[in-house]
Formats: sequence, structure tokens, C-alpha cells
Amino acid sequence: MIDINLIRKDSDLVKENIKKKHQDYKLPLVDEVLELDIKNREVKVQADELRHQRNEKSERIGNCYREGNKEEAEALKEEVVRVNQTLIELEHQEKELSVQINHIMMQIPNLIDSSVPLGKDDSENVEVKKYGNQKEYSFEVPYHTDILERVSGLDLDSARKVSGNGFYYLTGDIARLHSAILAFARDFMIDKGFTYVIPPFMIRSDVVSGVMSFNEMDNMMYKIEGEDLYLIGTSEHSMIGKYKDTIIDEAHLPITLTSYSPCFRKEKGAHGIEERGIYRIHQFEKQEMIVICKPKESKDWFEKMLNYTIAFFRTLNIPVRSLECCSGDLADLKSKSIDIEAWSPRQKKYFEVGSCSNLTDAQSRRLGIRINTEEGKQYAHTLNNTVVAPPRMLIAFIENNYNEDGTIDIPEILRPYIGGLERISK
Repeated sequence: MIDINLIRKDSDLVKENIKKKHQDYKLPLVDEVLELDIKNREVKVQADELRHQRNEKSERIGNCYREGNKEEAEALKEEVVRVNQTLIELEHQEKELSVQINHIMMQIPNLIDSSVPLGKDDSENVEVKKYGNQKEYSFEVPYHTDILERVSGLDLDSARKVSGNGFYYLTGDIARLHSAILAFARDFMIDKGFTYVIPPFMIRSDVVSGVMSFNEMDNMMYKIEGEDLYLIGTSEHSMIGKYKDTIIDEAHLPITLTSYSPCFRKEKGAHGIEERGIYRIHQFEKQEMIVICKPKESKDWFEKMLNYTIAFFRTLNIPVRSLECCSGDLADLKSKSIDIEAWSPRQKKYFEVGSCSNLTDAQSRRLGIRINTEEGKQYAHTLNNTVVAPPRMLIAFIENNYNEDGTIDIPEILRPYIGGLERISK
């Protein structure tokens, strides 16, 4: 959520930002919120004036009683009653207007960073850089479900019977590999100075609305029936929510955390042949990194976090590239975002395995996360980035470490996490 003062001072800038995001249908919201804001401030002025009158009249009532002027005191008391009735009406209006303003403000997108390329959707995202050489095979790499099933590592049929489409069973050495990758990711980030956290896997609605837009909430979140709880779509949600309504001393920043969680998402996504299996699923596990920092430091942290994920994938022999999200592909709270895509030898293309995002003060303004500085209180900047999210990442791993005989090599750095296993065999 942006600062309403920005809309008051430069509504044209806010409208231009909306246009850059190709959300022209939101343009009327700017004028609407300005009109409501004017009304709200007028109501506040009226209410403050009435409170001042009430205080003056109350003081005069006391003086009248002390002077024995009971008749004037009673008349003043009646006036105070009328003032109070009007105040109740004005306070009700003020509350209603504040709710309306807040609802609109939460739909107006965050200002995009000046470095973000302009474009209408993800088809216009811009490649930044490639890392690692693409492995060339003299044979055709099988589809990932075939590879996993041949080593008795995946059971989709049973999962469909138990839970429906979008779920899976991982078994044997593939299940061990899944856990090993997450454990390695945990230690990788701890070595970078991040604190490891296991957060709640359910959050309340006021946290949900603080960390994501309404559209994302509807498309992603699973609601717990009969309770004010949602299953998290990523641990970022509960990790940022941890600091709701807090004032952090400047000396305690930056806060650098890495969190593990299962993730639950409603949307299934595209249905092409290469997106069956375990590419788009309703349930997965993820190691995340989260940073809360001073506004002037968020750009530097964005670069650091991005490079951590790239380095992580390269240690596992997986070529990746960074892809700058264009203006039309940015979620409303994001100021800048770069996707990390892994190389698929089977598909001969890159596919998304993570995303690094700087949300500036959009989340902290919604959640009330502030910094106590010598100059006064200011809203913190929040950033998040995927370290690794198997089982999708397993697709890239097995394809880039696959052998013609059907075995899967385990990089040396990962072997201590999987009992010294060097290769997964049929």
C-alpha cells in the first residue's frame, strides 16, 4: 500500500504507475480515494471543533455550578448532549470513510522501481543473465515423471485416489533427495548469516490482507472452514506477519531470516504436457529468505538475495538465468522482481524455480511495521526470495544430473545430507 500523501501531492504519478502496470481499470480509484479523503478530513475537522466546544462547555458548566448559576449549567448540559450526539454521527462517518479509503488504497499498486522494464505481461519479461553451461545430451532426456517412476520415487496415481489432481507421493531415495535439498538449503542460508525459522503454517485474515493483494488472496489461499485462518502459500506470509504492529529499533536491522514451510496453493496454472506431473501442484515445500531493512538498504539486499539463490543452484550443477519481471507482470505489492529460471535439458528451455522481490514499504505500511530512527519513525522495507522449492526444483535437478542408464548423480556437496549416496539407481 502506498502513502496516501503521495496521492494528495502527485496523483498523476500514481495514475501513470497504474498505466505502466496495464491496470487502467484502476485509474478511477485514484480520484475516488482523493474525494473520500477530502470528505474524511472535513469530518475530522468538524469533529475536532465539536470536541473543543464540548470541552469549553464542560468547563463552563463546572464554573456555573460553583457560582450557583444552576439554570445556565443545565442549559449548557443540554448543549453538551446535542454536541455528543453529533459527535457520534461524525465519528461513525469518519470510521466508514476510513474503511472505504483503506479498501481502495489496498487496490492501488505499489510504485514500480525505475529500473523495471515496461511490458504488458510475462511474455515481455527481460532476460538479465545466464549462469552455467547448458549440458548437452546425446540421448533424449525422458519426461520427469518417467524418470522418477523408474527409480520408484513418484506415485501420482495413488495421490489422485487419496487427494485428487495436483498431489503426489515421493518415495525412497527421491523422497530422501527432496529432504536433502531442503536441509542443504537451510544450512546454505545459515552460512550466509540468516537465522533459521519454522513459522506457523496458518495465518489470520488480517495478516493475509497485509502481505498480499486481494486477487492473489482469492487465487491462492485455502480458507479453513469455520475459522479465521488460511493455509499459507509461502512462509513469507507468516514470517512478515510476525512483525505486524511492531516498532523495530534501527540498531536491530537488518533482520535476515530463512524459513522452511509446506506451501498450499489453489491455482493449478497451465495444463501443457510439460506442466503435468509435479510442475504445478497444490502442495509443496520451500526454503525461503526474508529481509526487513532500512529503506536505503533494500536495493543492496535485493542484489544479495538474488545472488544467493543463483549460487545455490550452481552448487548443484543446475544452469540458471535471471529474468526481470516487466511492469505488467509485477504483483501489486512488488516494486521490483526478478525470477530465477532453471535450464531443462528435456524441454530445451528455462522454467521458473524462484522469484526475488523487493516490496519496499508496501507490506510494512499495511501491517504497521515501523523503524525507530533518530529522525523519527518510518516504515521498513521488506524483501523475500525463494532459496529452493522442491518438488518443482527436482525436475531441474534430475534432468541436469541424469545419466543415459536411468541413474541420477548426486553432487558431492549434497551427499552428506543423503547418507553419502552418490547415485540414485533403478
